[in-house]
Amino acid sequence: MEIFILSVIAAILPALFFISIIYWVDRYEKEPAWLLSAAFLWGAIPSIILAFVVNTISSLVPYFVFGPGIGEAIAASFIAPPVEESIKGLALVGIFFLWRQELDSPLDGIIYGAMVGMGFAVIENVYYFLNVYAEGGPEAWGVNIFIRAFIFGLNHSLFTSMTGLGIALARLSHRTVARVTAPIVGWSAAVFLHFVHNFTASVAAAVGPIVCLATLFNAWGGVFLILLIIIWALWQEQLWIRRYLADEVQRGTLTADQYANACSGFKRAGHSTRVLFNRGPVAYYRSVHFYYRCSELAYKKHHFATLKDAKSDQLTEKLRGEIARLGTSLT
Repeated sequence: MEIFILSVIAAILPALFFISIIYWVDRYEKEPAWLLSAAFLWGAIPSIILAFVVNTISSLVPYFVFGPGIGEAIAASFIAPPVEESIKGLALVGIFFLWRQELDSPLDGIIYGAMVGMGFAVIENVYYFLNVYAEGGPEAWGVNIFIRAFIFGLNHSLFTSMTGLGIALARLSHRTVARVTAPIVGWSAAVFLHFVHNFTASVAAAVGPIVCLATLFNAWGGVFLILLIIIWALWQEQLWIRRYLADEVQRGTLTADQYANACSGFKRAGHSTRVLFNRGPVAYYRSVHFYYRCSELAYKKHHFATLKDAKSDQLTEKLRGEIARLGTSLT
């Protein structure tokens, strides 16, 4: 029981650190906590169970034909990636169809995908920690924790964020070709990155340190790539905010100062911090909520300009009224 508790702690603590970074990255409009939690739980419970069942059944043939060693490598490289990325991706498909208004930008798809992947990683890590302890003892257990929870702790988030990015791009595009191909390309990228990691990890012990370096390069090279995409997405969001909130000053929805603050993450944070010290936590919450709503207004206006959907137009009018009320309470 003690090793189980320690394994759970070893899986959860690094995940909490990574989740805090993922949440912080979403600077302009935070996603609903309940939906982020649901994405995490899908990865942690149904995805793990379904993946275990499907992987186990699908791996019987290579195990029987090639034996345990080669069969395990084949299953890990060619069966697990498409199975796991498909099952994890179901949560993102659900968000697309049921809560598509929450997919306001490419960054949102990345974040939801990362949360699903993190939930999957936590439970999978506990499973591997316990197995390694049973087979190799405390020393092997400690090494495995360092490798899986820290060195490769972002792997599943990286993989599934690619699927999320593809689904978000499909949601934001008015072109039929993009709507069809973007999710396929995103899922394919997730499967490919997953395959490369599993394949190099499977043969690393037999081939040597060069393959270990390839595994490391694949993991952190992918993280660097998604970081570049996140930077691009944040820049794109800021452009939308500047463009689509500019006329809200003439409309009277925003003051010039509020517009200037809304266009900068640093100015938002500075103003909300001053509100916290001068007027207390309730006013601080209203300030943060106000700026999130400003971002959402810009996103909905962009959606309507791109997609001409009636839902975004309706939400735009609703948001204008809410922002005007919140802005008045902050002045």
